[in-house]
Amino acid sequence: MLGDILYKTIDEKREELMRAARKIWENPEQGNHEFIASDTCAELLEKEGFAVERGYGGVPTALRASYGSGNPVIGLLGEFDALPGLSQKDVCYKEPVVEGGWGHGCGHCLMCPSDIGALLGLRDEMKAKNLPGTIVFYACPAEETVGGKGAMASGGAFKELDIALCWHPGKYNRSSYSRLTGSNGHLYKFYGKAAHAACDPHLGRSALDAVELMDIGANYLREHVPPDVRIHYCITNGGSAPNVVPDFAAVKYTFRAMDINTMNDVEERLQNIADGAALMTGTRVDVEKLGGCYPVLNNHVVADVIDECMRAIPMEEWSPEEIAYAKKLNETVPEEWKRCVALSGSAPDTQLHVGVMPIDRDDDFGSSDIGDVSHMCPSCFYKGACFPIGASYHSWQVAAVAGMSIGFKSMINGARMTGLTALRFLTEPELVEKAKEEFKKSMVGRSYEPLMPDKVEYPSRPQ
Repeated sequence: MLGDILYKTIDEKREELMRAARKIWENPEQGNHEFIASDTCAELLEKEGFAVERGYGGVPTALRASYGSGNPVIGLLGEFDALPGLSQKDVCYKEPVVEGGWGHGCGHCLMCPSDIGALLGLRDEMKAKNLPGTIVFYACPAEETVGGKGAMASGGAFKELDIALCWHPGKYNRSSYSRLTGSNGHLYKFYGKAAHAACDPHLGRSALDAVELMDIGANYLREHVPPDVRIHYCITNGGSAPNVVPDFAAVKYTFRAMDINTMNDVEERLQNIADGAALMTGTRVDVEKLGGCYPVLNNHVVADVIDECMRAIPMEEWSPEEIAYAKKLNETVPEEWKRCVALSGSAPDTQLHVGVMPIDRDDDFGSSDIGDVSHMCPSCFYKGACFPIGASYHSWQVAAVAGMSIGFKSMINGARMTGLTALRFLTEPELVEKAKEEFKKSMVGRSYEPLMPDKVEYPSRPQ
């Protein structure tokens, strides 16, 4: 039976995968600083006989490892960065390990170990059944901050792929057709002329006035963009004292849309607004590109196979203790818990999702750098039940389950989902061709070039 060896290997490696996930959870690291996580994954792979390419794509904490040869080439995309302010012990009440510290409030500590489990299982089944094809595992840094997959792509990553799979812990077991918005960020820096704001205001040229005029113009722009566009900003420098006309001020913008061409149009219009604000105030504006990610184009053929595989794999069962633990976490967000139970059609007292939801068809206004890869090959970003059903992404409740048995069971389910999906594409080449045909159509009028920041500076490895 397809997957029998895969499942056996994943079960045999369960303890090692759990130890890796726990170590990453215990050592949460910000984007591009994931040295402990990167080493943990690399060492596990090397112990299993894989040649690991460290610093892959020019990104210090990125990894690549592969098994097999020839086509199709299937990529397994993992992440391992944490979030600021979400430090949390594995208890069912809010208690940080380090006050204000980093924590795994999105469950990224589970993603690379899950994919490594799938890779190990695939290796054993491919070897036993003499299956052609190549499986490539990528550890991808900085999803939460600068979009590490785009940085890796600019260094040559992902070009080899026929199919890309990205499992992510979530509230439900669910494949997806959804589009996610792309995201891009710019820092607009205005330079004016300082003067005494009371005695000589006529001699000054206020950079802050320029920032405020830009913000007003951007808010009027909201009336005249497609409904999927999102524009948000914050003033990062507004001067130093009210009695000094500020000669420098800056504002950071993030803009999102479901289509890269729309994003490019918004970028151009914001630039015109910034230029106009500078002209009105007699100041000068410089723009620093901060980088971003492309919209996610989930491939329906890939999503359908994932959905079928989710329904075919053996799923881990939640224990009474785990359900009781999740219930205490859901009690901290009672209204959201009720809403999510109703949305999923689950039993009234559901604490952790069981089963498989219908394929998600609703657009999502969040962003993920899997969008970059989805503009390079047929891809799908799909979720596995892990979080207490009322918990939101980027929350301490998620961090509380990501480092204990609930998270580890989700990780094992994810390895099985991903592994069986890869086996389907390895053994049914017609599915690969169908996915590629859909991808080709989805890219009509689109192209891909990474949204890289103007400055790329990576931290040094701690001594």
